[in-house]
Parts: sequence; C-alpha cells; structure tokens
Amino acid sequence: LRSQVAAVARGEGDRSLTVRLSQPSADGEVRVTLAALRPPGEPHPAVLAAFQPGMCGAPAGGGTAGARRPESRPDLAEVTRHAELLDLADDMAAALLRVALAGGGPEAVLARAAEVLHGRFADWVIADLAPESGPGAPRRVVALGPRDAVGDRTASLAEQDPADCPLVVDALSDGVSALRVSPADADAFGRDATGAPVLVREEVTSLLCIPLRASATDPVRGALTLFRTGGRAAFEMAEAGVADRISRHVALAMPRTAPRAPAPGG
Repeated sequence: LRSQVAAVARGEGDRSLTVRLSQPSADGEVRVTLAALRPPGEPHPAVLAAFQPGMCGAPAGGGTAGARRPESRPDLAEVTRHAELLDLADDMAAALLRVALAGGGPEAVLARAAEVLHGRFADWVIADLAPESGPGAPRRVVALGPRDAVGDRTASLAEQDPADCPLVVDALSDGVSALRVSPADADAFGRDATGAPVLVREEVTSLLCIPLRASATDPVRGALTLFRTGGRAAFEMAEAGVADRISRHVALAMPRTAPRAPAPGG
C-alpha cells in the first residue's frame, strides 16, 4: 500500500487495489482507491485514499455464513472526478475571497471567476452583468476562449450584445438555468458579426448557462455561460450542480453599489 501511495504521489496515475487488514480483531479485506490531489498553495501533491469495506473473509465457524460477500469496487474515474470538482470549488472559494479582500468590484469578481473555470472546466467562459437597478441593458464583462481561438473569434463574443442571446436573456430575466447537450437550437446564443450562429461556429457540444444570484429570492446579478467544444466530454448533472453552487458564491462575492449618503440638511 505504501508503495502504491508513493507512486500516485509521484504522478504515475490513480489506481485501485485490495488490501488485507492486519489488526488481530479485524477480518477480511478492503478495497482502496488512491487519487492524486493538488491542494492550492501546497508545493507537493496529496493523495486521497478511499477505503471501502465489503470484501470480508470467512469467519472461523465456516458454513454458509462464511460465504464471501459480493466484491464492491469503487469506480476509480468517479472518485477522481469527484476529487477534481472538490478542488475546483475550493480554488474558486479562495479566488473569490482574495478578490473580496482586495475590494474588487463586480467586474473583477466575474473576471477572476472566469479565469478559474477557463480551460479547466470549460473551453469558453462568458460572463454578463445585469443592470444594477432600474432599466438598463446587460453588458458583457468577460469572454475567454480556447488558446487556439484567433483574436477575431474571441473579440466577436466579447463585443456581442447579451440581449441578443436568448439563453442569457432567460437567465437574467427569469433566473432560469440551462444545461444543453448537443444543442438543437443553433441560435440559442445568438450570432456573431458575420451572421453565423455562435454555437455552430464554435462547435459547441454542451453548454451551461447559469444565473448569478445568492438565493432564489435575491435579484439576478448576472449570468455565467460555459461551452465545451469538439471532443471534450459533455457536462454531466454532477458538474452542473457544482457550477450552480459556484454561481451562488460568485453572486455573494459581487459587491452591491453603496447607497448615496443624504445631502446635508436633507
């Protein structure tokens, strides 16, 4: 077990193995899943070890009671993905706290949140800010694309009017989240300056569009849209749930405009 833990810590890949319990009072075997973690701020990786009982040997009495219970093996890919999502949520919380402590405005909060999600969680990260109060138009704050995206492609999304994106409009006006796999509506995120549907141009295979608000009763502060493209795996429900939690944390970190002080003698 020690050698396997050391191998995972060296970056040789996650793994799962069976170990026998050594305590005199213990009985049987357990399945151990080992996955590498990279805690923020730590120079070396950590190793997550998940012990799952259920592979017990036969008791001394023998007989039918000694039949081995069915082996239960944890899904290594699922354990690893769960650890990655925990890392993502932790890194996002740390990033938002740093922005809040630095006194950053809503734009700084959205920019930092987009940087954490970009590449690691989504190929495209787009953030829109709702009007602070009263009538007004939403505005695009961030548009981050793949490294191979030429400047015109990124610029066209950065300059796009959010009011022309039905998914964003629904998120801002009704607080409606959207998870789409192989989006059927090519115009769901509007068109670029040449008239091409954005989802078709970028070969979007799945997307998330999430309103930013602290609770169901709070106003929507903005919208976060995430694209996955090409051969990347589509967003899953578990990932959508983590993104929804992250969106609430982002909304909480976005400062409100302070009310004006009353005029002297007013």
